[in-house]
Amino acid sequence: MTGVEGFARDYRVAFLTHLARRSETSLNRGYELGRAAVTQGLGILEVVHVHHEVLLGVLRGTPAGELPDVAAAASELLCEVLATSDMAQRTLLRPR
Repeated sequence: MTGVEGFARDYRVAFLTHLARRSETSLNRGYELGRAAVTQGLGILEVVHVHHEVLLGVLRGTPAGELPDVAAAASELLCEVLATSDMAQRTLLRPR
């Protein structure tokens, strides 16, 4: 994965996988994507933008009755993806 385009491609695959089978394995994939994003220097705003674009694409084809499940899955995955950034931020801002 390189750059925002590669991250977006991989995020979409991870999102669709997690949506189809919400599992520890799919959440772990989200965590690994977040680690890769941090390693590549992608910012939180870039990650959230990708998430938003992928989610909008999925919502366009989602029946109304399935919207709560899609929203819950999206939130779960995004939290895992952002976990590494959160840990790094807390480490940097921790009083010494």
